[in-house]
Amino acid sequence: MNNQWNSGFNNRKIKEEICEIGRRVYNKGFAAANDGNISYRVGENEVLCSPTYICKGFMTPDDICMVDLDGKQLAGTKKRTSEILLHLSIMRAKPEVNAVVHCHPPHATAFAVAHEPIPQCVLPEVEVFLGEIPFAPYETPGGQKFADTVLPFLKPGTTAIILSNHGTVSFGDTLEHAYWKTEIVDAYCRILILAKQIGGVTYLNEQKSRELLDLKKRLGFDDPRFHEDNCDLCGNTAFRDGYKESLPEPSAFEAPPSYPAYLQPAGTATKPAATADSQIESLVKMITDQVMSAMKA
Repeated sequence: MNNQWNSGFNNRKIKEEICEIGRRVYNKGFAAANDGNISYRVGENEVLCSPTYICKGFMTPDDICMVDLDGKQLAGTKKRTSEILLHLSIMRAKPEVNAVVHCHPPHATAFAVAHEPIPQCVLPEVEVFLGEIPFAPYETPGGQKFADTVLPFLKPGTTAIILSNHGTVSFGDTLEHAYWKTEIVDAYCRILILAKQIGGVTYLNEQKSRELLDLKKRLGFDDPRFHEDNCDLCGNTAFRDGYKESLPEPSAFEAPPSYPAYLQPAGTATKPAATADSQIESLVKMITDQVMSAMKA
């Protein structure tokens, strides 16, 4: 091991932070058994990461591995996780990212399984600290093809991505900041599910949404909507060019009024539904009248 690798690999403080984030992930129920993985960049080409097949709640600093940005293991007594390739794809695409956290928070993963887009313009904290959360398409975990599914969504201001039928990945300049994004996503998804059970969500109007974006800019946070000239604040995705297969369409939540008509979920456009009901009612009445007329004859 050369001196550069040695200084990064022996960074006890970062190893302890990785273990601490692992405990939080496990204690919050975001990673069952050996689920999830955590990484931190410690050099130009060196990354510390959690090993494969280990419970994140019980890691010790001695368990941590080191890899280069191509995924080759440089140090560590345990084998690195196969899903480190996902982390490295993000780090290579976004040099400002030092830390990546991947896990399976249950409420956010429910949205991932249902392919239900996460509504915007509902909670101030989500607008300021996250913004739109895109959906990467499903791919079998572990390989480079899976790792590359997030690449079309790594725009300026993106800090968290839903992995379809899998979980979440969040990232930032520090381990704590990367982990915070995971907590915010799952808490928000839980609130949305509870609101749905009560009756639905109430969207912020355009003025209030713009005030939050102005606050976000003043605080120094980036947002994909800052870079889109024709991006609807609440209903239109800033990641449209990233969805090669199809846009996630809302079905559980009524879309905001500004949402494009062709993406309105079935049953939420009241006028077409009412027209269809009227047509069915007229058809039933006509058939009934014909049957009654035939019986009288």
